[in-house]
Amino acid sequence: MIKRYSTALFLLCLSAFTSADEIRPGYLQITETSRDLYSVVWKVPAKGDKKLSLKAHLPENCEDKTQANAVFTNGAYIQRWITYCEDGLLEKSISIEGLEATITDVLLRLELLGEVSHSVVLTPAENTYTVPAQASNLQVAGTYTWLGIGHILSGFDHLLFVFALLLIVKNLRRLIGTITAFTLAHSITLAIATLGLVRVPQQPVEAVIALSILFLAMEIVHGKRGRPGAATRWPWLVAFIFGLLHGFGFAGALAEVGLPQQAIPVALVFFNIGVETGQLLFISAVLLLGWMLQKLKQPKLMDWSESLIVYLIGGLSSFWLIERVSAF
Repeated sequence: MIKRYSTALFLLCLSAFTSADEIRPGYLQITETSRDLYSVVWKVPAKGDKKLSLKAHLPENCEDKTQANAVFTNGAYIQRWITYCEDGLLEKSISIEGLEATITDVLLRLELLGEVSHSVVLTPAENTYTVPAQASNLQVAGTYTWLGIGHILSGFDHLLFVFALLLIVKNLRRLIGTITAFTLAHSITLAIATLGLVRVPQQPVEAVIALSILFLAMEIVHGKRGRPGAATRWPWLVAFIFGLLHGFGFAGALAEVGLPQQAIPVALVFFNIGVETGQLLFISAVLLLGWMLQKLKQPKLMDWSESLIVYLIGGLSSFWLIERVSAF
């Protein structure tokens, strides 16, 4: 039943994938290198080679000491410069002009002397942040929960892996066990990689994630031909093994934005909570949409659509695998 419920969300996911460039978040990092002197990194997402019309505004007491030159790399324009802010940034406001006219967010990260960090997500509705005298754990929790949700919902490869699991698992009880195993596994590797206990190169990890999706697609095809494999017999074990690798992928994304030094455990825990929240939202949407489509009572159409989707999943994951291996 769950298998049939899962069939039709693929097109919705594909739509999200094709629009991923439009919702990629921006990133503004301000690091205090010496008293009142700051290094600024401003990353503006682009669609194709066209930069979004966003501009970072620092407080009026800040004076740029070097010129910012934009460099295009990995789908974004990156600017770096040095600025001097007399009397510092505490209780001063930082804003992003033009954010209200987009559908993206900007992660603002402040690294101040004394290992004090501030992290906040600026949105079209709230594009200004006033730096408090002290960063609260509540703010860190909210920011990293939102980052976790955003990462999983924009991570098409991770969602495709979960989607393939839904096509394999045939009942709710086994589904709960399988998703729990996947969650436990990637939570473990996310933590140990983020804390620096294990270091794994990111490019091979991304390639193996693509391979994991291809493996599940092949397992589904074999199951349809009467040759059920390991994923059908022990889906929880397969989910756990590949979940360990997916956790390293999550850690790579988290490493890009960093962790506030004074609240590393809080940020790590709530980023993981955000990932799980986004994953549950996705699964719920799949089941709900599948239930609605089942009401059409077209089992042959559902079976045909499922077969088509499985081959599309296999083709897309094969493309990712080749692309990511060639990037080594």
